[in-house]
Amino acid sequence: MSRIRGMRGYLASSIAVTCAAALAFPLALSTDAAAKPPAAKSPTTERAATDGQPSERSARARPATARTSVKGAKGAKGATAAGMVAAAAAAGAAPGRRATTGPVTAPSATDRSIPGSTQSLPLKPLGPLAPPTPVTPPPTSGDRILPPASVLDSASASASAQGLPRRDVRHFSLVGVVWDNPDTELHGRVQVRTRAAGSAKWSAWQDVDTHNHEHAADPDTAERTSGRVRGSTAPLWVGASDGVEVRVQAEADGRAGVDGRAVSGDPLPRGLHVELIDPGVDPAAEPPPQGSGQETPRVNVLTPESAASSAVNADLAPLGATEIPALSRKQTQADLLATRGESADPGSATDTPGATGTAGSTGTGNTADAVDPADTSGAAAVPGAKPYVGARPRIVTRRGWGADETLRERNFAYTKTVKSAFVHHSASGNNYRCAQAPSVIRSIYRYHVKSSGWRDIGYNFLIDKCGNIYEGRAGGVAKAVMGAHTLGFNTNSMGIAVLGSFGATNPPAVAVTAIAKLTAWKLGLFGANPKGKTYLKSGGGNLYRKGKNVRLNVISGHRDGFATECPGGRLYAKLGSARAASARHQGR
Repeated sequence: MSRIRGMRGYLASSIAVTCAAALAFPLALSTDAAAKPPAAKSPTTERAATDGQPSERSARARPATARTSVKGAKGAKGATAAGMVAAAAAAGAAPGRRATTGPVTAPSATDRSIPGSTQSLPLKPLGPLAPPTPVTPPPTSGDRILPPASVLDSASASASAQGLPRRDVRHFSLVGVVWDNPDTELHGRVQVRTRAAGSAKWSAWQDVDTHNHEHAADPDTAERTSGRVRGSTAPLWVGASDGVEVRVQAEADGRAGVDGRAVSGDPLPRGLHVELIDPGVDPAAEPPPQGSGQETPRVNVLTPESAASSAVNADLAPLGATEIPALSRKQTQADLLATRGESADPGSATDTPGATGTAGSTGTGNTADAVDPADTSGAAAVPGAKPYVGARPRIVTRRGWGADETLRERNFAYTKTVKSAFVHHSASGNNYRCAQAPSVIRSIYRYHVKSSGWRDIGYNFLIDKCGNIYEGRAGGVAKAVMGAHTLGFNTNSMGIAVLGSFGATNPPAVAVTAIAKLTAWKLGLFGANPKGKTYLKSGGGNLYRKGKNVRLNVISGHRDGFATECPGGRLYAKLGSARAASARHQGR
């Protein structure tokens, strides 16, 4: 009987997702023309070379087809339905879009109603570099402490120096550097200084974290081998700017050449470009105030892409919602039991709480893998037992932070389950206000997709300094969505990034609390114990060979799976308390 109820729940969920997405499309069709801003007023140039024309790298950056298939267990079916509806609607959606039954090409920048742009400017060889503005203490805001400037900025290393002289550019707020080969690491120092928009004020030189290749899709996956992926630094949030200067210096290896000068180590990667990201102005995307109970009014348009992205959360919030509301722990438990086809009546379950690996209306529909005896994560289904699951926290949706859904690939990618959560910091700096967090996320999203060549933003969730939680990669917040956050360990895991840099700065307590609440809920849907250990199979990296089963904390830091300083020493030190709090939220 419970199986029948579960099937009914699945059918209802799939039908609801499909119908909800389908009903949204007439709205999109009727408002598409009205939603488009005049071409002259929309900063929609996708990528520009120094002469203002689209660069050759633009074509390689654009994810033209959905190359990653929708895969996974039972829970992926709802998303598949939504994706199929979206693709079908896109075939005859808006005027000017060519109908097709094959892979759908992403609309050009001029088709988009959400503003934002990327300027991609090539770096050129520089002459001898003058010593940078002294910084005391040495910069530590990124993942790693940088070598002394005297080592990096030797005039003898000028042959390995590239940059961009000070120049005026269009408006931007986030900056990063990319290069052609994603398997090549930039060994050296990247520095930028920017001019505040509408002023003559230039910033001091700021260091950009160069160690970013460990945030990526696993080797040999479709996303990694698409041919679009490039090497990249971490992005740096600089705020509204209209001027930039860049310099990149190869790291010296300490040896002396025949002339007695220091010898550079590895040469700089080929194809260096600076990426200047404008997140656009989308006031309707700002999250509603905490506890207001009100959603921020939005433009009355829902495109096929945004409908599909929203439909996979249709069991949690109305189609087009800007947030998924919080639930109490009792409500969350009752909802989870109902999706298992079981009654929330205490008389129908055992008194001892147990773990569950299934969910339906919560959007997972996946069953956890068989558990090794040494695996203490608790990811085993116990029919009839009350689940260990934390209260569902409030989550700002992709629509809530203003995602341009035409940027990402159309299909969603899933893994089997969620056994672990990897915690990251974005390494984008701490110089943002919480009200700017949606703009920061839109910038990172655009940088990941258009500049780095990924299929979507890499993280499954993001958390700002005020403790607000945001939906990351599309596919459904309660589903096992495959991310690109921890090279080698993206399968059966999720990635959470706290916006900021926490190598030398303590993370806000509310952000650590948000990690605990989010993991208590999401890991609880899949029966994982936040204080436990679990096994993940390595996809390949610099710590573990491909295929090795690695025992990890259920809540791990990025550095546990890859040799990196991420999520920064100060945030990493807080993970123990986050594990304990997460377990308490689950009722353990």
